[in-house]
Amino acid sequence: MGTPAPLGLQGAYALGQRSGYDELRTRLLDVASELLMASGPESLTVRRIAAEAGCATTVIYTMFGSKEGLAEALYLEGFERFRRRLASVTPRPDPYEYLVALQPIYREAALAEPGYYSLMFERAIPGFVPSERARTLARAALNIIDRVIADCISAGYLTPTQPRKVADALWAAAQGAISLERAGHLSDSSTYDAVTLATISHYRLKRD
Repeated sequence: MGTPAPLGLQGAYALGQRSGYDELRTRLLDVASELLMASGPESLTVRRIAAEAGCATTVIYTMFGSKEGLAEALYLEGFERFRRRLASVTPRPDPYEYLVALQPIYREAALAEPGYYSLMFERAIPGFVPSERARTLARAALNIIDRVIADCISAGYLTPTQPRKVADALWAAAQGAISLERAGHLSDSSTYDAVTLATISHYRLKRD
């Protein structure tokens, strides 16, 4: 393959513009997420977010359309960050080992982004209901777990069934433990580790 053609002045300018847009968008979402955690949903006014981010309110309307559009963007950004963290786990040749390796990363993602997590799973903004498209995209962000479960089933590690059935059971177990830990009822990862491993083991086939 040859050396890629240079971008040229116009291409470089367009790339720089896009990079600046993405950086500002991420900053606005992070500011909104931090306000949500620190001061509650009533703090998520366009004026306050703009002031905290150091930009004009028109920028927020241009990027997100409305306060509801901003909430949906936060929701999707949270799931995208989960996806990136899960994707950062180095795949294992053995799918069962890979599935087990993904579990602590899911917990780390939840605890590392409390503002996003509260919107994704705890209805932190009263009245906000993600669109059907957003729900579909959000669930797709966790498809890596579905794929690894499917590989485990194909390799004879797990009971032959729909991968989504196992993934949903594992998701429910993980979310329950995370919610208790976030509420201060659990002090470490031991319960999370126990319930996620127990769920995986429930579907595991005995192998000679």
